[in-house]
Amino acid sequence: MRVSAPSLAVAPQLPGPIGFVLIPQFAVMALASAVEPLRIANRYLQTPYTWRLLSLDGAPVADDNGILISPHGSIHDAGPLGTVILCADIQPERYYSRELRRWLQQANASGASLGALDTGCFLLARAGLLDGCRVTMHWEVVEAFRERFPKIVVAQTLFEVGARRLTCAGGTAAIDMMLSAIAIDHGIELANRVAEHCLHDRIRPGDVAQRMALTRRSRIHHPALAAAMQLLEETPERPIGVPELSAHVRLSSRQLLRLFAQMVGEGPGRYHRRLRLEHARGLLRNTAITVTEASVAVGFESLAHFCRAYRQQYGQAPGVDRGSDAKGRPLLRDRSR
Repeated sequence: MRVSAPSLAVAPQLPGPIGFVLIPQFAVMALASAVEPLRIANRYLQTPYTWRLLSLDGAPVADDNGILISPHGSIHDAGPLGTVILCADIQPERYYSRELRRWLQQANASGASLGALDTGCFLLARAGLLDGCRVTMHWEVVEAFRERFPKIVVAQTLFEVGARRLTCAGGTAAIDMMLSAIAIDHGIELANRVAEHCLHDRIRPGDVAQRMALTRRSRIHHPALAAAMQLLEETPERPIGVPELSAHVRLSSRQLLRLFAQMVGEGPGRYHRRLRLEHARGLLRNTAITVTEASVAVGFESLAHFCRAYRQQYGQAPGVDRGSDAKGRPLLRDRSR
């Protein structure tokens, strides 16, 4: 079966050629999830999608597993592109440079659509190319991004598509973003056929939440306890006392404490402190925030108290994570300076 090209009056969702820019330690799952639907769609298209894998310098790029991927060339060898998609994962800002910013701004000025998989938004935002946009990224780094770029609207959705911007949470959500683009460019019949090839039983819309409901993740099905845990999870910036938490879920403090002890295995204060410290660790590893700023961001009034609690939870001082990536490896210097 051949699918006719869309009307020229409708701008393509993925104008070509597409350049996938591989940032070191990118997530190969997201890249494969983005490329494979295009490859399969091309079986049925008279005018196929075209793409190139690009690196910052033309050299092979290691993903976060250490698997080397050979690109077709460097960003400077790519020539004119219709779409640029940054593929990143661990500490993308380590690879930000004036040179990359200039190249991205030139691509934008030439009319290219700009996109990001997983944490690629950090680089687009740093280059000033997401102002006024609604974007998404992997849930694990959303709060770090909000701290870093407070004026950009972030949604914890699978993907977001706007005027010449497309961002995705990464992982298999990239399949859904590409299927959605294929449907717009060539019709839902082709998109469904590609989904079947991918063993993807349905095309998820972009506004689907990334994470499982807390009740599924934690297997906590008591409604009041789940609501209390949800509030604590959504409020890392300050401590919440038992009276406030009890009032929120309309239980007595005694009932709430009993539920936490029986079903969670720790009290709400300890549970919330652990969540707040996890948030602080994400900030330290994914942004340029200082230890003092991280302490304030998670509501510790005393830096000494924060450092002591952090060491108790992670066995090391927060300053160690301030100088390492999400897997404890030393950071490179910011090359834009």
